[in-house]
Amino acid sequence: MKPPIGRDTKLCMSLSGRPGNAGSRLHNRLYEILGLDYVYKSFSTTDLPAAVGGIRALGIRGCAISMPFKEAVIPLIDALEPSARVIDSVNTIVNDDGRLTGYNTDYVAVRDLLERRIATPLPFLLRGSGGMAKAVVAALRDAGFAEGCIVARNEAAGRALAEQYGYAWRAELPRESAPLLVNVTPLGMEGADADALAFPLEYIAGCAVAFDVVAQPVETPFVRAARDAGKPVISGGEVIVLQAVEQFLLYTGIRPPAEAVREATLFAHGAAVADSLAG
Repeated sequence: MKPPIGRDTKLCMSLSGRPGNAGSRLHNRLYEILGLDYVYKSFSTTDLPAAVGGIRALGIRGCAISMPFKEAVIPLIDALEPSARVIDSVNTIVNDDGRLTGYNTDYVAVRDLLERRIATPLPFLLRGSGGMAKAVVAALRDAGFAEGCIVARNEAAGRALAEQYGYAWRAELPRESAPLLVNVTPLGMEGADADALAFPLEYIAGCAVAFDVVAQPVETPFVRAARDAGKPVISGGEVIVLQAVEQFLLYTGIRPPAEAVREATLFAHGAAVADSLAG
């Protein structure tokens, strides 16, 4: 049984431009299942340096970092774990007695999904060039996806990302689709872009696999269109659960058993995400 909240309770948190409830529900459910004296709470901020200072000053054990803070947080912490340093993007901060270290568990989750769900590496089109895109592109390269194109209107960021990993760059979508379509933009995310389709329907009809990293909601317009077209889908819900499990390990030192992860995923995200993770 989870102990009651008290002075020894460890606090973990998340910082996001658009905070949601799923991460808090998943982590807190795992704490309950495993009887750990932790609490998890999501936040947003307009003052990132002050928020990171609070992590250090208040002894907050760990913090998940989401858009738009994954790169901006780097100068504010003390050290980077190797994968975060290479990618130049942080999605997790661990506080060890006031020393803040940045990690990137997005990379771990995406590479695992690619290797489990796509038997043979495919040529891809990827939209996006921000912090999450860096993790996804690095995972694609390291999982053996040799041919791809980064589509990003930000020429400086898009070109740099493509050149770093040996891919092409375009400002706009090419005339033809690719076997693997990957969305790493806010298109389809709750808010102003909720109704936006990341790729045109004709591109989706011509692909073999659709991958959307947006997790709020899990069923984005892109994901729904791909399912309607009968395409295999990798969703942002799967990414966010797998990366959260890696964060949980960093925060607590415990890797939760598969049955606990499934129960927490059902609680936080529903049966669709839990079943796809099991598949």
